Amino acid sequence: MPIDLDFVDRFVGRAGAPGERTWTVKDTLLYAVAVGAGHGDAARELEFTTENSTVRHRVLPSFIAVAARGDLPEGITLDLSKILHADMGFELFADVPAEGRVMSTTRVDGIYDKGSGALVSSSTDVVDVETGQPIARLTSGTFVRGEGGFGGDRGPKDSWELPGREPDAIVRYETLAEQGLIYRLTGDSNPLHSDPEFARKAGYPAPILHGMCTYGFTARGLLHAVADSDPAVFGGMYGRFTKPVQLGETLEIQVWKTEGGGVFRTLDSKGDVVIDRGRVSLRGAS
Repeated sequence: MPIDLDFVDRFVGRAGAPGERTWTVKDTLLYAVAVGAGHGDAARELEFTTENSTVRHRVLPSFIAVAARGDLPEGITLDLSKILHADMGFELFADVPAEGRVMSTTRVDGIYDKGSGALVSSSTDVVDVETGQPIARLTSGTFVRGEGGFGGDRGPKDSWELPGREPDAIVRYETLAEQGLIYRLTGDSNPLHSDPEFARKAGYPAPILHGMCTYGFTARGLLHAVADSDPAVFGGMYGRFTKPVQLGETLEIQVWKTEGGGVFRTLDSKGDVVIDRGRVSLRGAS
C-alpha cells in the first residue's frame, strides 16, 4: 500500500462504491457442499444440498458472508501474499433467500497498528434491491503482514472470556484434502489455498484452508447446536481467526450456550484454537 498515518486519515470512514450482488440456487447449493454439508451422508442436511427433493431448500445463514461482501474504497490494494482474514461477523435481519439480488456497501471503520502488521476493519450493509429492506450487516477484519509499526491506534479491546465450565455442546467435522479446491469455486480463488508454490512463497509449507471455509464449517455446527438446525432462528455470529488450518484437518467446535445464543471457539485436531472469541446470536433474542 504501504500503510501510514496519512493513509489511515484518507480512508477511515470512507465507503466503497455500492455494488450489486446476485446469486442463484446453484450458488447456495455449492456453498453448502463446500462447507461440508452432506459429506459422508447424502441424506443428511438435504434441505441445504438439494433443491428438487421432498424437503424445502434452505440456505445456510453464513452464505450471506460470502455472497454479499462489498468492495473497499478505490485506492486500497492488498498484496494477496501478505493478507490474512483476521475476523468475520454477520447479523441477519431476514432469511437469506435461495436466489438473491442485493446492494452491498462497504465502509472502512478503522485501520489499526498491530505491530507486525496492520488490521483493516470494515463493515458492509446489505439491502434487498427489490424491497429496499436490509438483509444483513457484515463486519470483517483483514490483517496485512509487514504493514504495522506506523504509530497508529492498536484498536478496541474485546471483553470476551472463556467460560469456566465444560462446553454445553461439541461438534466435530472432518475436512477433505481437496476442501480448498472445492471451496474456491464459491468465489475465493486466492492461490494460497490451491497452489503449493504460491503457498511456499507466502511462507506456508503447503496450501491452507480458506479461513471462510473454516468459518462456514463452524457456522454449520452452531446452526445445529444452538439454533435447532433452523436458519430462521439463527441471528448471526462473529469469530476471530487465530491460526491457519491445514487441508484435511478435523475441526472441533466447542459451544457454551447463553440465553440469547452462545459463545464458541473452534479447534484443530492438535487442540490448537483456529477461531477464537466466537459469539453466536439467535434472531429476535433480547
